[in-house]
Amino acid sequence: MASMCKVKNKNPVSIQITAEHIIREARSHVDHGTAPPKAMIEDQFELDEYRLRKRKEFEKLITISHSPNVWMKYARWEESQRDFARSRSIWERALQHHLCYTNQNFWCRYATFEMSNRFLNHARNVWDRAVTLLPNVSQLWYKFIHMEEILGNIPGARQIFERWMSHSPDRQGWLSYIKFELRYKEIERARHIFDRFVQSHPQVDSYVRYAKFELNHGEVHRARQCYERAAETVISVDAAGCDNKDFDEAQRLFLSFAEFEEKCKETDRARCIYKYALDCLPKALTEDLYRRFIEFEKRYGDKESIENTLAVERRFQYEESVRKSPLDYDAWFDYIHLEMEFGTRNKDRIRDVYKKAISNLPPAEEKRYWKRYIYLWINYALYEELDAQDTDRTREVYRECLKLIPHNNFSFSKVWLLAAQFEIRQKNLDGARKILGNSIGRAASHKIFRKYIELELTLGNVDRCRA
Repeated sequence: MASMCKVKNKNPVSIQITAEHIIREARSHVDHGTAPPKAMIEDQFELDEYRLRKRKEFEKLITISHSPNVWMKYARWEESQRDFARSRSIWERALQHHLCYTNQNFWCRYATFEMSNRFLNHARNVWDRAVTLLPNVSQLWYKFIHMEEILGNIPGARQIFERWMSHSPDRQGWLSYIKFELRYKEIERARHIFDRFVQSHPQVDSYVRYAKFELNHGEVHRARQCYERAAETVISVDAAGCDNKDFDEAQRLFLSFAEFEEKCKETDRARCIYKYALDCLPKALTEDLYRRFIEFEKRYGDKESIENTLAVERRFQYEESVRKSPLDYDAWFDYIHLEMEFGTRNKDRIRDVYKKAISNLPPAEEKRYWKRYIYLWINYALYEELDAQDTDRTREVYRECLKLIPHNNFSFSKVWLLAAQFEIRQKNLDGARKILGNSIGRAASHKIFRKYIELELTLGNVDRCRA
């Protein structure tokens, strides 16, 4: 065996060889081939030969792949050879395939080819077929109309718009038609289109645009009619039930309507719109409406109207409070006091608040939970008797209250006595005796006995007192 070689120089080499150096050196020796020389076509024969070769290449490609891009390259190459008939034939062949005739970009390129080479009737034919096959593609309609408008064929462009509108396009399509008519000062035509537009898209934004259009052209009465139509639509939708998004749209409508009336110096109309909106819409979704109403009253209202507006703001706060904590009876008392203070003429509103308050029963049949609640019924009955002066309603309130109290667990002497005293004031002694008798039978107490005896003594019925 040969002896192992001894390393004479153990110093490091100045250039370290790495794997990267080895790979780079190997790649540097790879032969990438030489580029083919540029061929110069000298005569018609060579040109025909070149065209034949390219056509064979393209035909081979389209048999392998039916991609629209391959067809478009083929057609553009024929166009570059100024052979428009062949190019058109390729476009038409491509349209036989599903990938092409459903491709909106392909139709646009085809029509652009016809337009750029001034084959206008052919271009019209292409656009017509495109919008017939793909009526829901807005881009095709826009480009078709744009071509006719550039050519000055305004009636033709209008006719295309009408075809498009028959397919019920989106809002932008209708607005484009309106802008088209306005460019040519066709105000009446634009107004007619706006009317059809709001019928097709009865959203708040549509009506607001229509109203602003009329206002910009000095038609204040027509603009007001637009807002009124929109309000009727919103009310009909509201009656059928709607979600928060619909309420937001309604709020935007009423705000826009009020701003319109304010611009027209119709402050009374604007105030009525604000109040109507605040009555119709859910209070939890009208914070912006309240704020704008307060700002409006500060600008145009007198002292009384400003106070009423502030009452509206407080009403909103109380409604939010009782909505979050329906068993907070102190909040209900404050709410009722507000309505009594500022809404004395609106008995229905006060009754409505009372009914909402008493509908929130205490969480358990324990007297400590009912002590505050029962005063809602007492105040309700006193309101009906003293303020509303409705004896039938007062009697009904006492009857419902006594029916609701769980007398087997506890009772309230005060309610029995108030009901009896009410009947005495109505000179209905038999009714008062009946109430007091029922109270003794169901919830006897020293207080009730004492008051019953006082009643009979006052009437001089000593025998009844002994009994």
